[in-house]
Amino acid sequence: MSDVNPIGSAPGDPGRRRWLVLGVIGIAQLMVVLDATIMNIALPSAQHALNFSTPDRQWVVTAYTLAFGSLLLLGGRLADLVGRKVTFLIGLLGFAGVSAIGGASVNFTMLVTARACQGVFAAILVPSALSLLTTTFTDPKDRGKAFGIYGAIAAAGGAVGLLLGGALTEYLSWRWTLYVNLIFAGAAFAGGALLLKRQPSPVKPRLDIPGVVAVSGALFCLVYGFSNAATHNWHTPSTWGFLVAGVALLAVFALWQSRAASPLLPPRVVLDRNRGGAYASMLIASAGMFAVFLFLTYYLQQTLGYTPIVTGFAFLPIVGGIAFAANMSTIVLMPRIGPKPLVPAGMLIGAGAMVWYAQLGAHTAYVDGVLGPLILTGIGLGMVIAPSINTGTYGVAPQDAGVASATVTVGQQLGASIGTSLLNTIFAGAVASYVTAHVASTPPAGLQALRGLALAHGYDTAFWWTAGILAGGAIISGALFRPGPLYRKDGQAPQTAGVVPAEAGPALPA
Repeated sequence: MSDVNPIGSAPGDPGRRRWLVLGVIGIAQLMVVLDATIMNIALPSAQHALNFSTPDRQWVVTAYTLAFGSLLLLGGRLADLVGRKVTFLIGLLGFAGVSAIGGASVNFTMLVTARACQGVFAAILVPSALSLLTTTFTDPKDRGKAFGIYGAIAAAGGAVGLLLGGALTEYLSWRWTLYVNLIFAGAAFAGGALLLKRQPSPVKPRLDIPGVVAVSGALFCLVYGFSNAATHNWHTPSTWGFLVAGVALLAVFALWQSRAASPLLPPRVVLDRNRGGAYASMLIASAGMFAVFLFLTYYLQQTLGYTPIVTGFAFLPIVGGIAFAANMSTIVLMPRIGPKPLVPAGMLIGAGAMVWYAQLGAHTAYVDGVLGPLILTGIGLGMVIAPSINTGTYGVAPQDAGVASATVTVGQQLGASIGTSLLNTIFAGAVASYVTAHVASTPPAGLQALRGLALAHGYDTAFWWTAGILAGGAIISGALFRPGPLYRKDGQAPQTAGVVPAEAGPALPA
């Protein structure tokens, strides 16, 4: 089965139900994005309650990202083949169920297993949600508004997760960082069951099993390798071995996709310059975004002494910046100038914010050194992520909407893994080298101050590297995106080789 015109109205119909559908999709997306960060602040409490070791602690986060990242393309293709309403509701129901199990965990194994299962259902849910958005909002004006809201949720949800995680942990229990998903999932499930419609597909679904095995294995190896580098080092076999295996499997996958009769990821989806630029931009921007969340969380708590909930509130300015820039970009600017000027400019603004962060010292106050670049980061990320999500799903054939949506999220997941591991390694090396260079000349009474200076040096070094990554992203995105808007003044997508515009003709089986 498949979904056609999910709300049962013509693509250009201005009916209110489409905006209710957007609300349902937004709740589901927020729930998944929250879970990437909401457990971070709760981890110390969970560790104390379940009595697991500090080295094991990373698996509470890694189990989720491994399952999520490695199964995204499969989830996207299932949405195309089975039907988006079906996979959307299954994803919500499953995510809620395993969240309840995770919240009730009595030991470490139970918690990690539940987190891995959350990742599995997230991989089913997210491509379904984004492809529903893609096929519901095809009118250019409404599409810009919808993707502005969705992009703001996708970019700002991590910061909201830190705030919500801090509040739930401090005032209720760490278990509520998982139980809260039942509220989100219940609301989205009820709305999806009422508002979304499905229709049998005349095409018999076929699944590219060799492609699924190759790409799932590749993404698992890459995410695991980068995650392992963040907690160990780049020289261990469990790091470079998995990274090499991941690259090799990606090469096998790419070769197979050019020959498969029904490829999992049709080459026409990724070889379009605009979509290729969108996927690359998502990867690079996500690396910078998660670096900000990681290092600022530690800076605010370890250096400035903030509590978890105060740390969460401290991140709120980035949410405002993202919401403003995401909607301004997709509603006002994208229809006029397209993604080519916007995304590189957003990367450069983000790079400027990183340079500002790199001036942080051991005693820099929040208002003096954090608030300004935090707002600037939000503006830069909003100009990159929302237009990239819009562009990465624009103009694909209806039967490819799910896998195109999944590819956008794959870029986000890989970017988070790469950014966290690479920059965390750089940070740790900078701290260690600073201590080594100054410890001999530091009296015992000054060792605590030395530690603070070393941490500040590590943060500054990591932010300089992040600035370089985002500046490089500006060059890459500027080279890849085509000039001009995505659609003509008549609202139709420009025809590109091998691509069926999503807006062309009547509603087709999705």
